[in-house]
Amino acid sequence: MNNTHDTADQLRRSLGIGRRGFLSTCTAVAAGAIAAPVLGAAPVHAAPKAAAATGEGHTLVPADKRGIILYTVRDAIGRDPLASTLPSGFRAVFEQLARYGYRQVEFAGYGQHANAPGGANLESVEGARLLRRWLDDNGLRAQGNHGFIPGSWPLSSADLDTFKKHLEIANILGMAHVGTGGDPTSSSYKADWDVAADKWHALGALARREGLKLYTHNHDAAYGFLLDGGPLDAQGRPTRSSGIRKLEYFLSITDPKLVWLEMDVFWAHVAQYKFRTYTAHDGSALTDVFDPAGLVERNDKRYPLFHAKDGVVNNTNGMGYDMVPFGTGVIDYTTFFSRVGHRNYHNPMVEQDNAPSGTNPGQSLEHAAIGYRNMAALRR
Repeated sequence: MNNTHDTADQLRRSLGIGRRGFLSTCTAVAAGAIAAPVLGAAPVHAAPKAAAATGEGHTLVPADKRGIILYTVRDAIGRDPLASTLPSGFRAVFEQLARYGYRQVEFAGYGQHANAPGGANLESVEGARLLRRWLDDNGLRAQGNHGFIPGSWPLSSADLDTFKKHLEIANILGMAHVGTGGDPTSSSYKADWDVAADKWHALGALARREGLKLYTHNHDAAYGFLLDGGPLDAQGRPTRSSGIRKLEYFLSITDPKLVWLEMDVFWAHVAQYKFRTYTAHDGSALTDVFDPAGLVERNDKRYPLFHAKDGVVNNTNGMGYDMVPFGTGVIDYTTFFSRVGHRNYHNPMVEQDNAPSGTNPGQSLEHAAIGYRNMAALRR
């Protein structure tokens, strides 16, 4: 594996700038490339992130809250330990993540290479006990997962049994939360979000009985505008919006004691870029720029977890950003974490979807190390 300090330095040297100037330069590019948000939205800008590198001020993410979703290092977990000297399988990856300083993990499945200790499939009571031992051995806590959410509604007997099994596994692993990587529904229509709320209330009640908080993880589409009025289309569905976003509506109709959320901060900023205008019920075109931190502030402790994922500006890909290792992009996490507060409550998980590499087998773990250092360096 390449030395992680060298990797971070190479990223900076490739731009021809020093350590403290690196984040400022990236952020300044973003400020010119993305239109400034409206009043109340969080603009992307440089000063707070540059200040984070000084080591001064108040630590924004306490040491025991620094986590990573294992999807970031999925290639290492799935690697054949008999064919590589790099960390391979859950046990070795846990050991490496703990060396970096991580204290929390979020699962993204329970499979690994068949040659790793414990075998290929640890999605069982016995497998969970083995994983728990390895977590404890390395001072790690399982904080959540992207696991099983029944596809049926009303719930089938088979889906209900599987969901209950996953709740049991979560408790063995010591989780406080169980979740999924998808939206409650992919629909844009109010009626479908009403049905999704009924389903999530039922699942949330089952989780609560087992001492767990059920959360949904959302990408950019959930922050698009809900279609809830105006003229109807040929199928009798509304074609215009009141201006409320789909996930905002879901939050307003769900019980905060039963349904929780995990904001992927990267995808929330993609939504800020993509979903800026809507057609009101009267046919007028209105602008409303999404403010990710503002949504969390308004819903306070409904967001126990975050995905801490970073990006650099790309105005040609339809998203506004390309993913990069956490702390090497332009998303202003200093301002975001300062605004949402409750630093001893929220659990940010470093994530990078594209961390695995076909040419550098050690890249995902290298980027995990970079992400940890940059999260630990956040100050205000």
